[in-house]
Amino acid sequence: MYRIILFLLLIALAAWGAAWVADQPGEVVFPWDGGRAHVTLLEFAVGFGSAVVAAVIAWSVVWALWRLPEKIRKAQRERRHARGRNAITQGLLAIGHGDSAAARLHADVARRHAAGDPLTLLLHAQSAQLDGNRDAAREAFHTMATREDTRLLGLRGLFIEAQRADDVVAAVAIAEEALKTSPSSTWASQAVLGFRCARGDWMGALAILDNNLASGLIDRPVYRRQRGVLLTARALELETVDRDQARDVVTEAVKLAPTLVPAAALAAKFQSEAHQIRRAMRLVEAAWLAQPHPDLADAYAHVKLGDSARQRLVRIETLAAKMPSHLESALAVARAAIDATEFGKARAALAPYLDAPTQRVAMLMAEIERTEHGDTGKARAWTLRAVRALHDAVWTADGYVSDRWRPVSPVSGRLDAFQWQMPLSALPSGNGALEPSPFEQAMLAATPERTVVASELPDTPTLVAQDNAPIVSPAAEPPPVAAAPAPTPAAAPPLFRARTDIPAANEKPAPPIPPVIPIIRPPDDPGVDDGTEPDEFAEIPAPGQTGGWRGFLSRIRG
Repeated sequence: MYRIILFLLLIALAAWGAAWVADQPGEVVFPWDGGRAHVTLLEFAVGFGSAVVAAVIAWSVVWALWRLPEKIRKAQRERRHARGRNAITQGLLAIGHGDSAAARLHADVARRHAAGDPLTLLLHAQSAQLDGNRDAAREAFHTMATREDTRLLGLRGLFIEAQRADDVVAAVAIAEEALKTSPSSTWASQAVLGFRCARGDWMGALAILDNNLASGLIDRPVYRRQRGVLLTARALELETVDRDQARDVVTEAVKLAPTLVPAAALAAKFQSEAHQIRRAMRLVEAAWLAQPHPDLADAYAHVKLGDSARQRLVRIETLAAKMPSHLESALAVARAAIDATEFGKARAALAPYLDAPTQRVAMLMAEIERTEHGDTGKARAWTLRAVRALHDAVWTADGYVSDRWRPVSPVSGRLDAFQWQMPLSALPSGNGALEPSPFEQAMLAATPERTVVASELPDTPTLVAQDNAPIVSPAAEPPPVAAAPAPTPAAAPPLFRARTDIPAANEKPAPPIPPVIPIIRPPDDPGVDDGTEPDEFAEIPAPGQTGGWRGFLSRIRG
């Protein structure tokens, strides 16, 4: 709008000037070759304007011709850059869908047309990684690390390649160099933090954590939790070396992370040793409300040294009342009740979980059966059921299961990754819980039936049954009632095979076993060796003379 108004004003001003010049009388005289040239003022103005316009046009043409080679070179550069950018785009897309041949082809095109572009180096490095050419990838990342604009990207690539080559020393050095270059780099700080935690350098890890807070990588609540985790790990390491320092460290840790199970358990242990019973109980109770755990129950039970097993049971019942519907509460009560020989309370605590028991529930039931009644059969059945039962909660992180708490995941290096939960490999499938086998059902029967003999059933025929089969007297059977035949369900297979060596009451008894069993030898059996060997030098006595009429006849014939 403003340009249009300005343009109209200029046209009006030019028209006014032309009209003013035309209205002016007089003429302009130019001396020319000894004479004079007389022109009017209007003619002079028109001629002067035409000369100026012609000069401007001539200068424009000359300037255009002068800059023509530069424009041609610039157009060629732009075309090459456009081809390079297109090759980079297509190459990155090829890497995205895993076409290594196309990625390599586009990387070569991008290197020819846009060699100085940072994305060209990235495309070349990633295409080499996709091809499995580690040397070319490292060379490309090293080139990127030498440039200021791609230094951090090159260091990250070199870090990944060092991890793939299992070169821990080089990976640590590269991550530390990247952290010096950019203190706010997330991957570098996490990598250095993980390496220092894996090395047990808790003070160095705390320094990295402070740097993360100052750089704004983590917020205040996460910082408090992670600092509590690192201090707990340091306290556990110092527990057997310097108990006083371990006590101070774990006290700070439990203030920062009061729901951290190992911190609360260790702090309660130190408070119990210092006879701070109330404080120790409060620490355990706060962590128990957030996450019930066997270590917390054990620390709560032994918070007061010298208590009897029944006193520990009363204390555990108080702790379990805070989380009455949790499995760990029932397990803690059952464990304390078994130690106090209160087997009724132990059974009552585990009763809601016997239909689908976990391994710890089944093992506690086996211990109850073995300790209370000495029933090794039921104890063995519960032990067998524990093998097939659901897994209990364990310390797990990133699919890794540990027998103890750890501050860092050995899989991903994440801090505070371990959680007390059922491992992923033990989660039940869609088929539901495992059904107990018939053997387990038989061994876990409430009261097994005993054998009934004829003397115990008056006026009834003699019945003999096995211990595992109930006996029903014929007198107790109801009389037959005429009814429509109903389809009989398929009989379940017998748990034990019937014995054939015990005859039924209406069968003939088996023939008695002879007291002496004759030894029958095959024809080629030489018999039993009596241990005497014949002597070839011994004299064989002559056979005696036969007496009687047989001897008389033999002497006559001889």
